[in-house]
Amino acid sequence: MNRPFTLLTWNVNGIRARLDDVLSFLAEKSPDVACLQETKCEDKVFPRVPFAELGYTVHIHGAKGYAGVATLSKVKPTEVVTGFRGGDADSHCRILNTEIDGLRLYNLYVPNGTALGTEAFTYKLAWLARLKAELAEHYSPDTPVILCGDFNIAPDERDVVDPRALEGCTHFSPQEHAALRELLAFGLQDCFRKHDDRPGQYTWWDYRRGDFDRNRGMRIDHVYASAPLYARCESVVHDKTPRGWDAPSDHIPVIATFRGP
Repeated sequence: MNRPFTLLTWNVNGIRARLDDVLSFLAEKSPDVACLQETKCEDKVFPRVPFAELGYTVHIHGAKGYAGVATLSKVKPTEVVTGFRGGDADSHCRILNTEIDGLRLYNLYVPNGTALGTEAFTYKLAWLARLKAELAEHYSPDTPVILCGDFNIAPDERDVVDPRALEGCTHFSPQEHAALRELLAFGLQDCFRKHDDRPGQYTWWDYRRGDFDRNRGMRIDHVYASAPLYARCESVVHDKTPRGWDAPSDHIPVIATFRGP
């Protein structure tokens, strides 16, 4: 965008189950753009009206079951692409690609991968490679691009509690790390790590075992930006407040602030 803006990304783990929480949070924080993942909601029943009442244009890509993404913007996008550009359609609703006031924004719910050696894991790696190929074909590293959402990958040892305990597991495997590095090699940088290099700054905690209270989580929700926007990123905040509410998502919102050009 050709002005200061704030961007929120949040895996809500079911928009209808968390609607009041999401609306309350957006009303308070009023980000310019909000990217929601795992909406678990068909487009025809997505609750558009309350978001429109907050001043957002609403674009959605969802279906029954898991996955689903929604991009809410106070500036109407000039282009909206659901899924990958061209070729065979993705079998799940995981990508909303919008252009908003000169900003190319990918709202992503990256596949989980289930377990190493499975078809789901192969699909995850191929999905990331296809996304990298799309970026390379349609944009340049000088394009103002942001990729945000639930990546289902913790990038390095600072982003997990115990790296050794995750050997042989998804979210922290060498294959996933290599796939993420290849994607970022397009010319993207981690906006959170621009401002905070501490370990233990997580965005997801299992509901079980009191993991949130013990801070046993992972940082898997990210904001990555190309050079023009990375330079403008002034802060990235992990807001834990909603995790303390009744029946919360297992992820927390991540809010990135960008200054004007």
